[in-house]
Amino acid sequence: MTHDSNGLRSGSAMPLELLQTPPPMERADAARNRAAVLEAAARLFAEQGVEVVSMDQVAAAAGVGKGTLFRRFGDKSGLAAALLDARERVLQEAVLHGPPPLGPGAPADERLAAFLNAYLDYLLEHLALVRMSETATPGARYRIGAYRFWHRHVAILLATAPDPDHTAHALLAALAADHVAALLPELGEQRMRSGLLHLAHRAL
Repeated sequence: MTHDSNGLRSGSAMPLELLQTPPPMERADAARNRAAVLEAAARLFAEQGVEVVSMDQVAAAAGVGKGTLFRRFGDKSGLAAALLDARERVLQEAVLHGPPPLGPGAPADERLAAFLNAYLDYLLEHLALVRMSETATPGARYRIGAYRFWHRHVAILLATAPDPDHTAHALLAALAADHVAALLPELGEQRMRSGLLHLAHRAL
């Protein structure tokens, strides 16, 4: 194992910085349209719910053509992923450069607990959007760039486990939005949070 500013990582593992979701590069007019669409979508989703808002409604509220909206975002799940992108980058920055225990400088067990709590906070705040982005097509969750970042971070912190990569996937499975949405009414937030931290402790 080698060390870097993010803690332990294997010599062949890709550094977390290279997995961070970059902000989009675009022309000024495209950036304005993107901002208008995301603002309109966030407002409509908050007012009416993600499931019932149509792409036509978003296009009309943003003042852009439907063709522009579909070319840029593909479908509603792509729009959900774009809305989540900025929020994910905030958490990624905290993991990479923030104060411990979420950021570097704390023991692995403390960093893992801090990350799981922070991710669950993020997930619960945006559960409907994350669920849509993760379940739009089979396996969509694992094709999202942010998932590779979360997985690599958790695998680094689980470096002492027999198989850190597999264990990281198994632990993150408990944070799948569809799973959390299904169990939350039965178990409640605190029970789910405690169970997740127990799993992490056993993994370490």
